[in-house]
Amino acid sequence: SLAARVAYDHRVAFMRRNLLTDVEDIGAGFDGPPGLEFHPATEALGLSRSALSLVRLPPDGRFPYGHAHAEQEEVYIVVRGGGRLCVDDEVVDLALWDAVRVAPRAWRGYEAGPDGLDLLVAGAPNLGADPRSDVEGRRDWWGQA
Repeated sequence: SLAARVAYDHRVAFMRRNLLTDVEDIGAGFDGPPGLEFHPATEALGLSRSALSLVRLPPDGRFPYGHAHAEQEEVYIVVRGGGRLCVDDEVVDLALWDAVRVAPRAWRGYEAGPDGLDLLVAGAPNLGADPRSDVEGRRDWWGQA
């Protein structure tokens, strides 16, 4: 794969990808609100020690799953719009350019405000070839928080 070649080829000093046009949108697979986009950029950028995704939620949309990682910590960075992030049982308002670190094992979910919400989600460490082995997810988790 591209990620494997880049990870071991130290002659490649950088990798440039446009998160909207060069990275596949798998948002429809989450069965969320119409207009949900999810662009996992880890492999496209050849990241070996971290992970990166772009999530775009339509106005007043909520990501349909909450999740927790066993080892990976994540940073959520608001790059457009605003909304809220629920971490365990605490709800945090999100505004443009806010960055929120979420520790491993903490449950998290997010929703957009009236202007929608675009988040860059950075995680470390990289979860390797089987990233699902580190995560537990629950549909409609926020309602249980």
